[in-house]
Amino acid sequence: MPLEKKSLNSPDEIRIFPKGKVELVTIGGVTFGRGTFEPGWKWSESLKPIVKTQSCEAPHTQYHVSGRLKVRMDDGTEEEFGPGDVSVLSSGHDAWVIGNEPVVVIDITGMTHYAEETKKKRKERNSVSKFGLDLFH
Repeated sequence: MPLEKKSLNSPDEIRIFPKGKVELVTIGGVTFGRGTFEPGWKWSESLKPIVKTQSCEAPHTQYHVSGRLKVRMDDGTEEEFGPGDVSVLSSGHDAWVIGNEPVVVIDITGMTHYAEETKKKRKERNSVSKFGLDLFH
């Protein structure tokens, strides 16, 4: 495998949603995402209307850079994460920012389709990309 380098400071794609954004780079077949969530952000309020699922279906493997994030799994289990923490979350959860500091996380498993509008749009994007076209950037 050749040596590769990319930077989240020059992302391949940025997805913006209410009170947050995700910056994405794909390298070596792995998509890295930097999620930034502003105070007041809550998945069920900011992203549920976009993705149209009951809870977040993306599994996550994250390093928490800054801010405090509370997560509630669909089974009711809760945990709070802060700077320096690492987390693994299965699909089926809600999350929200605690306090007045933005949350920044680096995620290596859950951002490929994070904050995309619907599975139908994802299917359309994948179909278009097979032909070497990128109409969504």
